[in-house]
Amino acid sequence: MTDDPDDAPELLDEFFRSGEVRDGNKVLRRGRPPLGAKPKSSVTLRLDVDVLEAYRALGAGWQSQINADLRRVRKLKKA
Repeated sequence: MTDDPDDAPELLDEFFRSGEVRDGNKVLRRGRPPLGAKPKSSVTLRLDVDVLEAYRALGAGWQSQINADLRRVRKLKKA
């Protein structure tokens, strides 16, 4: 799939019955995942440009990697 909105999958009758959009056998989930027992907080954080570029270069999940790196450096147990 591409990021072009014109390439969005067609909503077929199955979608209206099940509420799912599929790409082959894979269910495409949209929106925010459900919050767990310990939801994360949103913050504004100012980072050096090179640090931000290095994390963004990791691709999807780069924000979670910042969280994991901070936990490791501060010697915090996994939540």
